[in-house]
Amino acid sequence: MTGDEWAALEGRVQAWIDDDPDPRTAEELRDLLTRARTGPQGLQQGQEPDPTQRQAIDARAAARSELADRFQGLLQFGTAGLRGRLGGGPHRMNRAVVIRAASGIADFLLGELDGVTPPPRVVIGYDARHNSAQFALDSAGVLTAVGIEVLLLPEELPTPVLAFAVRHLGADAGIMVTASHNPPQDNGYKVYLGGRVVTDSGQGAQIVPPTDTAIAAEIARVPSVASVPRTDHGWTVLGPDVLDAYVRTVVGLADLSPAARAAAARLRVVLTPLHGVGGTVARRVLAEAGFTDVFVVPEQEFPDPDFPSVAFPNPEEPGAIDLAIGLAGDENADLVLALDPDADRCAVAVRDPRTRSYRGPDTAAADGWRMLHGDETGALLGSLAARRAAGDGAVLASSIVSSRLLGEIATSAGLRHEQTLTGFKWISRVDGLVFGYEEALGYCVDPAHVRDKDGISASLVVAGLAASLKAQGRTLVGALDDLARDHGVHLTDQVSARFTDLADIAATVERLRTAPPRQVAGVHVTSVVDLAAGTEDDRGGLPPTDGLRLFTSDGTRVIVRPSGTEPKVKCYLEVVEPVPAGADDDAVGHARRVARTRLDAVAADVRTLLGL
Repeated sequence: MTGDEWAALEGRVQAWIDDDPDPRTAEELRDLLTRARTGPQGLQQGQEPDPTQRQAIDARAAARSELADRFQGLLQFGTAGLRGRLGGGPHRMNRAVVIRAASGIADFLLGELDGVTPPPRVVIGYDARHNSAQFALDSAGVLTAVGIEVLLLPEELPTPVLAFAVRHLGADAGIMVTASHNPPQDNGYKVYLGGRVVTDSGQGAQIVPPTDTAIAAEIARVPSVASVPRTDHGWTVLGPDVLDAYVRTVVGLADLSPAARAAAARLRVVLTPLHGVGGTVARRVLAEAGFTDVFVVPEQEFPDPDFPSVAFPNPEEPGAIDLAIGLAGDENADLVLALDPDADRCAVAVRDPRTRSYRGPDTAAADGWRMLHGDETGALLGSLAARRAAGDGAVLASSIVSSRLLGEIATSAGLRHEQTLTGFKWISRVDGLVFGYEEALGYCVDPAHVRDKDGISASLVVAGLAASLKAQGRTLVGALDDLARDHGVHLTDQVSARFTDLADIAATVERLRTAPPRQVAGVHVTSVVDLAAGTEDDRGGLPPTDGLRLFTSDGTRVIVRPSGTEPKVKCYLEVVEPVPAGADDDAVGHARRVARTRLDAVAADVRTLLGL
């Protein structure tokens, strides 16, 4: 960093400190600034530094580098709202950034509803992460100060409750302060639009382009925090009515027969909220629907923003639900349900005898416990939705990277299937939607009330399906086998490559675009589609998105795309293995083993293509 560059950065840092409404982050930046200004003592020009002086030089350089990172620009507002690491500075999540964001959202809403009465209505929710409640109050103060009606949820609650409240209360917008399943040092800010701002099938869903750009432009016009009007009162703190209405609505999804309801009372369920805010609500929903034999993982039962028992609070991550599966083994449970910290995702684990492996005499793995892939749970829920909606022209939807099995299920039920870009902001706004999912453990089972993924309602519907099957002496694994008999074994997996240099992500995708493989796992590649040009097929078209889609002559599919949230290139793999009509359990098991061998070979080739 040159002297002029440091001088300019120093000025920006000082100006931000002077405008920072939070004494803690202001002090944090002052400390960094002091270290960035402090050089070695007694070092003469041209003199070689001694170890103490070298340490001072390194400390100054590290502080300047940290400041440069924090001040590389304002944290980008996009279709996912805001998400980033907590800390002082414009490229971090803090009160100054949130106040600017709230001001931009206020200006956007007032512009959209200019001259319309009554004024815009916004409902705000928050989870239990560090600073979430404060960010919610700051947002309420900004919006209220400019005449917007603000309804604040009464306590830390799951994201699906906020998404429900947007539609239930007829709000023009919703703000949820959460970083979902990110690490504990992060926080974030999701924005939903509804009411009079969005009146089509996307009413109550998260924002999509060009709305994100319009809001970002309003945020960029905010000159300072000091210029933003704020108040510390005037909004309405909601009572328990909204949560009660949400619970009633979700419980109504169970739709259990008398035999299934009797089985529900005997279904032994292990639940973990992974230190998040979904535990109390999920237990209440399950209990009111008749699932009373529920065990909550004690180490993960209550909200804790530090997530002490998991390295990464995402049910997809290896080890995240080990405690839950261990408890399931101890309690001889039928089912494991795991929510991510804001409870918009749901993981399901079951005992599958075919996956038994010896890892010690008393481990859950030795007894066959495994987590279902998101595509497996999506297929089970989609099949149930298709049976309930058969003949009414309903639509099942899934993201482009999810399994093709849902499309087969829809076709066999006489329903339409629609593919969307990744993200529930796209899935949830499909016209006629009755069920939508993405393989990353997101399921929308009640789009009439929650236009987003909802781990709590998905958990209940999975439990209801398990109870119905239990009443017949069957299991979820058996139901998956039935789908394999009808449509073949659809087996999916993911391979990803993490990069430290973001430029390498674009270069990797471009390299594969320019020179795609001719074979994958020894099978000829028959089709390469550049998703950047958009797609058109019998299930509808997709707008352009960065990535590639490859098909081989045996029906294997590989999709390569840069991650939207992590510094990764992700590859989504799927093989389809035929199953003979009327196949018995052994034949289905054999087909699954063949599919796994094929998929492992595909994964190995893809890792080579990525340079892993």
